[in-house]
Amino acid sequence: MTADTTVYKAPETSGAGGPPARPPRRRASPARRAGWTPWLYLLPALVMLGGLLVYPIYQLGLISFLEYTQAQVSGGEPTTFKGLGNYATLFGDSQFWQVLLATVLFAGACVLATLFVGCALAVLLTRVRAVPRLALMMAALGAWATPAITGSTVWVFLFDPDFGPVNRVLGLGDFSWTYGRYSAFALVLLEVLWCSFPFVMVTVYAGIRAIPTEVLEAASLDGASQWRIWRSVMAPMLRPILIVVTIQSIIWDFKVFTQIYVMTNGGGIAGQNLVLNVYAYQKAFASSQYSLGSAIGVVMLVILLAVTLVYLRLVRRQGEEL
Repeated sequence: MTADTTVYKAPETSGAGGPPARPPRRRASPARRAGWTPWLYLLPALVMLGGLLVYPIYQLGLISFLEYTQAQVSGGEPTTFKGLGNYATLFGDSQFWQVLLATVLFAGACVLATLFVGCALAVLLTRVRAVPRLALMMAALGAWATPAITGSTVWVFLFDPDFGPVNRVLGLGDFSWTYGRYSAFALVLLEVLWCSFPFVMVTVYAGIRAIPTEVLEAASLDGASQWRIWRSVMAPMLRPILIVVTIQSIIWDFKVFTQIYVMTNGGGIAGQNLVLNVYAYQKAFASSQYSLGSAIGVVMLVILLAVTLVYLRLVRRQGEEL
């Protein structure tokens, strides 16, 4: 037999005859504690946004799965669960796809026009003196600060076939801009452009001022034209800013409501100027089909959420590159 050589080791004590000492607790590293600090500052705002956004979105999604019309609102009939029935009805309606296509094309035209005018005026601000630059900035900010319903009403008056000054100046007589589909969309596009280009102009102008003057002077000395300088020098250096203003313009112009509703009197003749926001309003409130209107709202939410995620990803990538 072999002898047991196991050695007994007494537990460590904190003192003479005291209980065993506990191992020291691990404290969070300073980097880990610093990672939570921004969230603590953002917590009040996140709570407010959660209360203001989560519940309405929940109600919107819930109603889109129910049979919810004026009969259910008044209590005449019980509310029933339809599942994806409202979405099947919506996607099976040819008018929905026509309105969606019109919304995408209209928003795309507004975004391109806004970027072109905003960038052109931003470059112009760098070429003029202080007084004209200040006057242009004040005029643009005034247009930007004008409420959408006020600006739409003013534009309707300016292009009125009977009393508007535009037809008189252009010699168009009693031509009605809101009668035809494309002329009405063009009129609304001009109003959206008028109240949207200042954001692009100011943002791009700030980016241009941050470009070193030596770079622009070197390109000018090499014989490059203004268009060449913009395309080959300014635009690549302003790429992060251009991405931001483009994505934000897409979000804003995709959900245009006030201008279309006011200037075309609710969507134009026979709904020829409908966009998704106005279409949802008509379904929900004009036709009392609240569930269909909610389904349209959910579809718009998904589309804009996808655009927003692309926007956040691009901003994060540009931030990493910078």
